[in-house]
Amino acid sequence: MRSTTRASALGLLVLALSGASAAAQQATARIAYVNPQALFENAPGRAAAEETFKKETEAYRAELGRLNEALNRAVQDYQKTEGTLTAAQKETRQRALQAKQDTLQQRQQELEQRANQRQSELMAPIMESVRKVLEDIRAEDGYAMILSSEPGTSPILAADKNLDITERVVARLRTIAATTPATTATAPATSPQRPAAGAPANAPSGVTRPKPPA
Repeated sequence: MRSTTRASALGLLVLALSGASAAAQQATARIAYVNPQALFENAPGRAAAEETFKKETEAYRAELGRLNEALNRAVQDYQKTEGTLTAAQKETRQRALQAKQDTLQQRQQELEQRANQRQSELMAPIMESVRKVLEDIRAEDGYAMILSSEPGTSPILAADKNLDITERVVARLRTIAATTPATTATAPATSPQRPAAGAPANAPSGVTRPKPPA
């Protein structure tokens, strides 16, 4: 009976010491946070990658613009002659307009996917360089973790401003950018109109989905 009680007591003691040790480690753990948007804006190669993406997606915007204009002309032509058409002719023309709209929407989705993929390709090495700098500084300064303080998505509701190491990381990124020769982003494997890889998370700018035929 005594041995059982002693074993239980020792077990509780071990658990208590383990908890105290974990609490002590947690109390001494260093934590910092950064503004990810500021890091991205100062990341080496970002401006060049964005310029490359803009040039490569010009063909996307031009193609969608032509398709959109063709659809609008077809709709206007239908509206001008609608009063002279029979019911059967109206139905045929409306089906043709709907087919044009479906083609435009499908093509826009295809180009958006390619643009998204291309953006991911261009931004991957840039984001990797930011992550490396963060990891280097975390190891150098002994931080247990570095949190994101991005407005609207950060779990940080209030924190000591001294824990914000954004400027330190930005300074490191600017140093890397100043000492790294400028490079041209790799172009897609195929032609600009049908690249094998996509681009930014946003659709080609300047083009909106067409309105359904009246």
